[in-house]
Amino acid sequence: MSAYQGLLNGKPGEKMFLLGNEAIARGVLEAGVAVATTYPGTPSSEVGDVLYEISEKAGLKFEFSVNEKVAMESAFAASLSGLKSFVFMKHVGLNVASDVLMSISYTGVRGPMVIMTADDPSMFSSQNEQDNRHYGHFAHVPVIEPSNPQEAKDFLKVAFEISEMEGLPVIFRTTTRISHMRGSVTLSTIEPPNQNGLFPKDGRSFVSLPSNAYHFKEELLSKMGRLGKTDFSGTLNRTEGDRSSRIGFISSGEAYNVLMDVLNKHQVNVEVLKLGITNPIPDAIVKDFLSRHGNVIIVEEVDPIIESDVRAIADLGFPEVSIHGKMDGLIPMSHETSPNTLESSLSKVLGYEIKAGDLYRSKEELPPRPPVLCPGCPHRATYFAVKRAVKMLKIEDPIYSSDIGCYSLGNYEPFSEADIMLDMGSSIGVGSGFTKATDQRIISFIGDSTFFHAGIPALVNAVNNNSRMLVVIMDNDVTAMTGRQPNPGTPIALTTGRSRNLSIENIVKSLGIENVKTVDPYNLKDTLGAIMDGLRADGVSVVVARRECAILRDNRMRKEGEEVKYHVIPEKCSSCFNCVENFACPALSVSNGKVTIDPVLCDGCGVCSQPYVCPFRAIEVTTNEN
Repeated sequence: MSAYQGLLNGKPGEKMFLLGNEAIARGVLEAGVAVATTYPGTPSSEVGDVLYEISEKAGLKFEFSVNEKVAMESAFAASLSGLKSFVFMKHVGLNVASDVLMSISYTGVRGPMVIMTADDPSMFSSQNEQDNRHYGHFAHVPVIEPSNPQEAKDFLKVAFEISEMEGLPVIFRTTTRISHMRGSVTLSTIEPPNQNGLFPKDGRSFVSLPSNAYHFKEELLSKMGRLGKTDFSGTLNRTEGDRSSRIGFISSGEAYNVLMDVLNKHQVNVEVLKLGITNPIPDAIVKDFLSRHGNVIIVEEVDPIIESDVRAIADLGFPEVSIHGKMDGLIPMSHETSPNTLESSLSKVLGYEIKAGDLYRSKEELPPRPPVLCPGCPHRATYFAVKRAVKMLKIEDPIYSSDIGCYSLGNYEPFSEADIMLDMGSSIGVGSGFTKATDQRIISFIGDSTFFHAGIPALVNAVNNNSRMLVVIMDNDVTAMTGRQPNPGTPIALTTGRSRNLSIENIVKSLGIENVKTVDPYNLKDTLGAIMDGLRADGVSVVVARRECAILRDNRMRKEGEEVKYHVIPEKCSSCFNCVENFACPALSVSNGKVTIDPVLCDGCGVCSQPYVCPFRAIEVTTNEN
């Protein structure tokens, strides 16, 4: 039975200790969602992991879409058929889907529709820390922000109610700390989903022609105006603390948790307005709050969204109130709101003293831990082969255009094979662009899931413009970095029969690319030869480096009772350290001047035993005899 079945079987009133994302998945069930779609991306991935496992028993139609734009379009279609739909993604995924969002905010929805965006302050696993509450203003749609797993579940249901009330899509914004926080969650009743969808041709237009959009905009502003006059007290918004305090605080999301920790630590009793809906800003409740405090401090994550709205309200009706936050430099503009940062900032206005050693920090200085490819990862062998091929062909100053995924770790030493990395699919698009600007050799790296997500149009462009470049598609069967979710190329055996796996080679060849080779990265000789051929060729060349994710391989071999380990024969080891310095598997290290292999980390891939890595044949399979 799936580890997530408890989320489906939990009874009303029962308490569970849930991850924020798990609580959101339970909220999807309690809300009676009929269709849920996503493209996996940290920190939202666990929501999809849960729904993928339990969707059939829950009566929920779930889809891992090819990208976020398609996911939103699919969810919108379900909404137009009268069903409750939920689409979720990481923050940068909403950039991909924003074209859809900007139109469906105008057309409105039929069935309730909620769009979850998981923002990543401080960029723990992302290329930026954009604040997607801006999309609420940009598209004129409501934005809901929970502060803990209980609210994540309960607020999601309120978001569906708001969507149904006004016929608008609603943005549900979490951050990394909320998605990955654990807390006690009291369950409520699961609402059975309605799966009897029907798109009625009742004369209502969803065609975004200019003549229609002109009227859609007026309706949209009217809906948001009504929502701005609703304070949602008791459901989304609340005040707490001393109403007569000199200073008042307004906060939301994870920033509220940090604020309360600091206030409680220093025993500061002030009134706090905690907002669960941050667009439109609840006008009446904010005005009431401003009327009681001469100084108001806004604490939020990441950009001064609430602060800007509160300042606008204060300028129009409460000019005597002093507003403080990010815009006047009290609180830093960048990165997540940490306890240390906020404690230091607030000490300036609240008057408490920060004693030496009083800040939240580790007692020890921890060593740096740069991310590394897993032991046995096929991408390591691919990067090793590419670097060797470039050296053997004496190619000077090649440009390495990388992409989003596990293979982005090729940026780090000893490979250093990432000069540019922007967004999903950009490795091919940027690589093609370089061919118009320089005669340097272009090598683009892209993963299988990313290729399906956004790489195909870029490859079409490269072929159409006769770009001279090598595209290395690193196919490990799954969307590995976000938790090994399936993608269109995942073998059917790994997708529980729900989809068919598409051939990357057939897609590439259909574009007219003739130089297409498929290799197993564990075979360094074949991989090296294919890459050298690709680098010698004119036009677009493609090498598909296919080998399952090492974690999948290890799990499979463990189930089959296979265990292969390698060891170093000290007498044969010349201490050239090529394996450690240039191949850099975490299982390899140097002890007393000789290379050793940690049997706990070694997963038996055997690549290090090949002469390209160990020319002295000092690495062998461990057997009972040796």
